[in-house]
Amino acid sequence: MSEPLVKSVTENRVASVTLNRPDALNAFTPELLKALIIAIEKAEREARVIVLAGAGRAFSAGVDLKLLQGSTFEEGKVDGVFDNLSITAIDAVRQSAVPVIAKVHGYCFTGALELALQADFIFTTQGAKFGDTHAKWGLRPSWGMSQNLARAVGVRKARELSFTAKTFTGAEAERWGLANAAFDDKETLDAETAACAAAIAEASPGAIAAYKDLYRLAEENPALEDALAEEQRRDYPQITDTMERLKGFAS
Repeated sequence: MSEPLVKSVTENRVASVTLNRPDALNAFTPELLKALIIAIEKAEREARVIVLAGAGRAFSAGVDLKLLQGSTFEEGKVDGVFDNLSITAIDAVRQSAVPVIAKVHGYCFTGALELALQADFIFTTQGAKFGDTHAKWGLRPSWGMSQNLARAVGVRKARELSFTAKTFTGAEAERWGLANAAFDDKETLDAETAACAAAIAEASPGAIAAYKDLYRLAEENPALEDALAEEQRRDYPQITDTMERLKGFAS
């Protein structure tokens, strides 16, 4: 039996969703993205947090360029090659009902970087390699690169990275604010990501859901007074564990 294109295992309310084309550096194909959508939707039902990773030597090299070589393009868009599964996959990560941590090692290029930027945050290694190569190949971003990269590193730095298609490291990603942390090696990355995911899984799921919603509000960049009023206005009836949790407090 062949290996699944995406592996998904849930343990202690943490779902590990792993891209699994290691021989191709987990490059995206329509079949892989379809499997990713199914895995994310399943993980949302079973877990309180999702860790998105890649098998083998990389998180992902991005879109499979061999696939693109046999395709035709309209104005540099790749979505037609993927029958718009790409948009659904991106949305599945971004709109996930539970937090998503992108655990990036090895390579994370272009479409893979767009996918990682949809996660709630990114952990990586110092030596990981990132890059936006759309311009190098005559492609335009359509999975969120121009918006999310600019929000992560600032629009001037984002322009530099996109216009030059330069590769940058995990250490630089952390320094610029794209990654939350860059660890010395893969073993430390695995351990620290697991510890963070466990802490999120222990928190109130209703409160985390409220935060997910309110941070989306912050991304809309409303006027501060309007945002503060909206934070007060919104209701979250799914928070039902307050008293139970307070009972466990020891003064």
